[in-house]
Amino acid sequence: MAAHRKPRQHPLTGPAARTAATLALAGAATATAFEGTGHAEPRLTPAQVKAKVDRLYQDAEVATEAYDATKEKADETQKSVDDLQDEAARKTDRLNIARNALGSIATAQYRTGGIAPALQLMLSSDPQQYLDDAAFEERAGDRTANAVAGVRKQLAELKRLHTNADGRLAELRGQQAQLKRQKESIKSKLDSAQALLSQLTAEERTAYEGQDGARADGSAASRSSRSSASGDSSPTAPDGLLPAPSGRAAAAVAYAYAALGKPYVWGATGPSSYDCSGLTQAAWGAAGVSLPRTTYTQINSGTRVSRSALAPGDLIFFYSGVSHVGLYIGGGQMIHAPHPGAPVRIAPIDQMPFAGATRPA
Repeated sequence: MAAHRKPRQHPLTGPAARTAATLALAGAATATAFEGTGHAEPRLTPAQVKAKVDRLYQDAEVATEAYDATKEKADETQKSVDDLQDEAARKTDRLNIARNALGSIATAQYRTGGIAPALQLMLSSDPQQYLDDAAFEERAGDRTANAVAGVRKQLAELKRLHTNADGRLAELRGQQAQLKRQKESIKSKLDSAQALLSQLTAEERTAYEGQDGARADGSAASRSSRSSASGDSSPTAPDGLLPAPSGRAAAAVAYAYAALGKPYVWGATGPSSYDCSGLTQAAWGAAGVSLPRTTYTQINSGTRVSRSALAPGDLIFFYSGVSHVGLYIGGGQMIHAPHPGAPVRIAPIDQMPFAGATRPA
């Protein structure tokens, strides 16, 4: 039996063992090196960080304008729902009054309905009065029928109001769900931008913040229309810049100057913080002109002007998707709310691709 056993396998020894061990260690080292190379991410240059962050901020601004549009619709829908519910409550009160009136009529008829008309005439102490009362009751019967028809009409109208309110409420819930998704999208893009910026050194971060030559104190551009902020509505042109074309434009520019340094907050319309279209809407609102909420709709408000014909107060739009807006102040400068982390500031209009300009009326 022993002759049929398989020969015992001996571990490698001597030079063969050393060779195998060397190969194994080399393989492990190579594998570790490859693994490290696969997971290591090269540090981005400041220019690469800037390009990525700028793109993320632009995408976030597109999402913010979409959020603003949805928010505006949701606010309108909420008002519609409130109005419908208020109207339904008023009609319910009127319906209850009509129902109570019908109940009183029905009670009175029940109390007298058990006596035959002829017997009522015989028992009456004043037959003529009875006959007069009978004629009145007949006419009252016609009015009762009209009252019943009126109640039915009110019931139908109330049902219609509740149906409309339910439909608008469902629409509102859909808009609120959309707002939630848009908020999450904006937050994700802004978080990614902050993660990239955190890779920069303090010096690089400072250089990034000042890369467009923007200022939050307004020192490099004319403070035209300062006089309008103190009650003088006439356009002025200190520092040799063009005057605003109207008192309203001067007032809008003055408002924008007063907002310098206030933080950018997406979805905000002031007075403590703004997004880009929120700032322009508030500025022209202070001048007595009502602008719509978003860049997409503001560009169609007023008269279109060419870049060469810009005057203080004009709205300037950027990017092919018209996702950013600033308020022109003259001298090739604008006041705008750039993005989170960058307050309302003065900046050159050529730092972004020009998409069009509008002069609100």
